[in-house]
Amino acid sequence: MKKTIISLAACFTASSSLLAQAQPSVDEQIDMAVGPTAQLLSDIIFYELRVNDDISLPLILIWLLIGALFFTFYLGFINIRGFKYSLDIVRGKYNQADAPGEVSHFQALSAALSGTVGLGNIAGVAIAISIGGPGATFWMIMAGLLGMSSKFVECTLGVKYRDTHADGTVSGGPMHYLSKGLGELGFSKTGRFLAVFFALMCIGGSFGAGNMFQINQATQQFIAVTGGSDSMVGGGNAWIFGLVMAVLVALVIIGGMKSIAKVTEKIVPLMCGIYVLASLVVIATHFTQLPAALVAILEGAFTGSAVGGGIVGSMIQGLRRGVFSNEAGIGSASIAHSAVKTRVPVTEGFVASLEPFVDTVVVCTMTALVIVVTGTYTIDSGDGIALTSASFATVISWFPLVLAAAVILFAFSTMITWSYYGLKSWTYLFGNNRTADVSFKVIFCAFVVLGASMQLGNVIAFSDAMLFAMAIPNLIGLYLLAPGVKRDMNDFLSYARSEDKQPLSEEAIEENRVKV
Repeated sequence: MKKTIISLAACFTASSSLLAQAQPSVDEQIDMAVGPTAQLLSDIIFYELRVNDDISLPLILIWLLIGALFFTFYLGFINIRGFKYSLDIVRGKYNQADAPGEVSHFQALSAALSGTVGLGNIAGVAIAISIGGPGATFWMIMAGLLGMSSKFVECTLGVKYRDTHADGTVSGGPMHYLSKGLGELGFSKTGRFLAVFFALMCIGGSFGAGNMFQINQATQQFIAVTGGSDSMVGGGNAWIFGLVMAVLVALVIIGGMKSIAKVTEKIVPLMCGIYVLASLVVIATHFTQLPAALVAILEGAFTGSAVGGGIVGSMIQGLRRGVFSNEAGIGSASIAHSAVKTRVPVTEGFVASLEPFVDTVVVCTMTALVIVVTGTYTIDSGDGIALTSASFATVISWFPLVLAAAVILFAFSTMITWSYYGLKSWTYLFGNNRTADVSFKVIFCAFVVLGASMQLGNVIAFSDAMLFAMAIPNLIGLYLLAPGVKRDMNDFLSYARSEDKQPLSEEAIEENRVKV
């Protein structure tokens, strides 16, 4: 009898063990649950046109590129001829005393940049060049230059149609210019529908791509440089790192946009400066290879050296990376820029146009040049961060540590900025009140902890699709409201070029218009 009981107990223990092994973890269950929906949404948003047997072109990329090209020509290459005014405005030349808003032009730019400069500039560029060849760099730069025009339009509108609340805080972005702007044109119902759709997509994007993906990658980098599986947060303890980061995020976002801007205006210039400086050191060390690298970039752009697709493959990889990196046309950045202190909305359009320039033309190009001059792009690696790290390590042996710190800091700054994007979309739907404010921030911080310890997969695929779905309603609104932006742009340029002018204000611009 005793032996029978022992045998039954042993069988029960073995069965329980096998059942536990077969039972998927919580994060695996979540991943499987969102799988079908994620796949459906991803198939729609990232539907691809087959170019040839080797490459395909996502329709959302075409949608964003057509918008960037249109606004560049429609506004007379404002991305180029407005560059001087952009720098002047950031430096404070056209500041207005007692203007409504929460942050300076520079702070708004830093906050918006913190939402785009990050893993895409480090890992995404490496992958694009390893697949598309050095020529992808040229097309990446072109995408950045064209994206400046889209940012100009959407961020001008973000300020123009923003709401100023009794406590001095503001709310702006595509939700507001879609509902108000299209309402002025007689499309009130369509505008409200597009605004709600955008807000829903933005909330989803903020939880996934702007939060869980960022903390997940930061956690992996922290574990890698602190001992791997032997790390203090390794072996199932990743949630500890997530909890620490969640507390840090909470300490910043609880203070709203002013607090976020104070942090990002320090982190973004510091990390961009360190990264660009390190890039220049590597490029200078390989100075003799620089001419050959530049030739390879130009030849690759127009003759094609991509692994698949030749010139078309190189073009698509470069444009894809450039467009997806600076997010021009998606509309998210206009939420941050709408908090600027100004009475002349178009001034922030000029400032915002610097964002794709810094993100893509400067930072992404630095990564590309480092990878090309060192020749590491020929290494067969699916890990973009490892490829970039190996490129820098050819000159700076300890750079992987700096890169890990950069990834963590960029992830942190991206999370706090995207928390603001998500919050403004959340309060647009549920009201600008304390309950909505606090509830979103609590949920957002909880997702930081979850993202650090979860295997994401379909969750991120779902979130990415929601993020890029924002471009659909946003660009529709930009096309319809572009004439007003063009008029405001021409009025400001006329004012700026006039010799006898008063300090910048709406009245001064109107007076100058009458004179002209």
